[in-house]
Amino acid sequence: MVRASFKPPRLPAALMVFSAAIFTCTGLCFGAEPQVQQSPGTRITKHNARPGESNSTATSSNDPGSTAAQATYSYEFSQPEFFIRHIVIEHNEKGTGKITFERKDEETSIVEPLEISSAAWARILSHWQALQFLDSDTNYQADKQFPHLGTMRLSMIQGTRRRTAEFNWSNNSNASALVNEYRKLADQAIVVFDISVARENQPLNTPKLMEHLESLMKRNWLSDPEQLIPLLKEISVDEHVPLIARNHAGRLLKKLEK
Repeated sequence: MVRASFKPPRLPAALMVFSAAIFTCTGLCFGAEPQVQQSPGTRITKHNARPGESNSTATSSNDPGSTAAQATYSYEFSQPEFFIRHIVIEHNEKGTGKITFERKDEETSIVEPLEISSAAWARILSHWQALQFLDSDTNYQADKQFPHLGTMRLSMIQGTRRRTAEFNWSNNSNASALVNEYRKLADQAIVVFDISVARENQPLNTPKLMEHLESLMKRNWLSDPEQLIPLLKEISVDEHVPLIARNHAGRLLKKLEK
């Protein structure tokens, strides 16, 4: 469509200054990257980028604003021979972020939004603080290597300060507890994703997934089972899934609501 050219009327000087201020604020105040919501089952190919340096490094700055900057955290796990071969969890200080994971023999990554519960976030934050992560150069790797268990990376960025620590086994209690919390987050997020996909596309798979969910709950391998209450309520009345899955959801719901 061709726009007709015209000469705009002259504006008073004060109005021109005000208009310029609005134009500047449009770029600075509303320039945040929009978040794209993914529907369950969406698969996105991701570049195999690491959320930090591959080896344990720490940098600091005398910038007075760096300590007041918001921190971002990430956890990464990789073991090419595992069924879930690669996991990356990234989140902010409010526990909001995303999880990216890849399954063996699949070329695409799955990206899902992540909301860490307040109870889980309190535990996670306590371990980060106990490690004094950005102020430390501690090597968390134990003397004995267990590469077959996979490689883990913890990363934290705050202002101009950043550090990544890599290990496959640690005798440091807080480092071990921290990666264990992130494993639970990953297990919970992945089983919720699988259940959501099954409800939409393969309802006959839901009974097995409910059994898997109960197994995770019994072994205390979930980050916060109470987060699953809304999902279980939906499944218990979802006529698209088999009755056995609905009944199973109802039993799990009763256990959580006690």
